Amino acid sequence: MATAKKATHFPLLDNDDPQSSGMHPLKALTKRITEAYGPSGYEQGVRELIRDEIKGFADEVRVDALGNLIARKKGTGPTPRKKVMLAAHMDEIGVIVTHIDEKGFARFAPIGGVYPLTLFGQRCRFANGVVGVFGREIKDSTATEVTLNKLFIDVGATSKDDAPVGVGDPAGFWRDFSDLGNRIVSKAMDDRIGCVVLIEVLKQLKKSPHDVYFVFTVQEEVGLRGATTSAYGVQPDLAIAVDVTGTGDTPEANTMAVQLGKGPAIKVKDAGMLAHPAVKNLLAETAKEAKIPYQFEVLTGGTTDAMAMQTTREGVPAGCLSVPTRYVHTPSEMIDFNDLQNSIKLLVAVLGKQIKLD
Repeated sequence: MATAKKATHFPLLDNDDPQSSGMHPLKALTKRITEAYGPSGYEQGVRELIRDEIKGFADEVRVDALGNLIARKKGTGPTPRKKVMLAAHMDEIGVIVTHIDEKGFARFAPIGGVYPLTLFGQRCRFANGVVGVFGREIKDSTATEVTLNKLFIDVGATSKDDAPVGVGDPAGFWRDFSDLGNRIVSKAMDDRIGCVVLIEVLKQLKKSPHDVYFVFTVQEEVGLRGATTSAYGVQPDLAIAVDVTGTGDTPEANTMAVQLGKGPAIKVKDAGMLAHPAVKNLLAETAKEAKIPYQFEVLTGGTTDAMAMQTTREGVPAGCLSVPTRYVHTPSEMIDFNDLQNSIKLLVAVLGKQIKLD
């Protein structure tokens, strides 16, 4: 049943945004991509934004049945050429409306790994442009009790009938991009920053001896679904995911040997996969040759599209390059601008040479 006051899809980009005026082009691109609406399963707008960005830089661009955007850049080496797949996911975590009460307040379920502690007082945005505020039940609750079943979304409605959203409507967090100089902050750095890396690598890669597939995947946050299907279709010889990872450099943080500003993190292990040693070494040795700072990452919780690519068909040598990120899965994820630029440089260097996995 249709809900009241439905509007067109939320505009992804304001081309006259004064905040982007004079901004570094890479930061401006990051702002556009991270501020776009696209919870898991609803990545269409992000996909079109990325498609526009990469127009003219790939030899072939297509969208598969699940919604993954696949851009192929043909290699210049002799055939048969290796197929190298880079993957970054377009989706972001979010929420979906499960019930509207008589006063117009919405109850919701999570889409992906949503932390209740990060929600109270924050805002979300629906596809039709409606913005809601996360509130919580106060009566019979302690000051520290924050659970999803005690939270609701206030969209400013006065009754169920005038609520501008309805059951089944998804929303993403809403916070705008902030430029802090060397550090930049936005919602959905996970993993739009990986998408930014792939876009820039595609633009800067003049030639490669390999056929390179730049795959912008869907539904990673709910089970690596896009990488599972796209890797099956591409059948790569080598796969690298580009995603975010947490850090251990904030006060009383969990012990972790990853810091902002110390370079991209080359994954050794996470909760879902062990990186192929040859892929890990390829990234590290290339970084050394190119004098690009890097770190090794051992993540005790979570995984990436690399897990799905590694286990597709009969198996693929796979690894992951991670952009160190503070406050992952919150509306204010922070990265270091130098780490972003060095991630791009490293992948361009890797793809520009003959790859041997000995």
